[in-house]
Amino acid sequence: MKKIYILEDLDCAHCAAKIEEAVGKLDGVQSSKCTFLTQKLNIEIDDTADINAITKSIKDIVAKLEPDVTVVAK
Repeated sequence: MKKIYILEDLDCAHCAAKIEEAVGKLDGVQSSKCTFLTQKLNIEIDDTADINAITKSIKDIVAKLEPDVTVVAK
């Protein structure tokens, strides 16, 4: 299953790379791609993965790395 998140006010390409790497290590996430220019995080998850838990983990990661960024599920 594919899921897209908008990372509002993301203003650091290095932080985008850190977010991509951290999200890619989450259980159930098969792939993670964070594009700084579009401020989008695209993930692909296992069909059996808990999307709510993954979304919460993504919000926690982003809050830790970039506290001013808002995560919006699309």
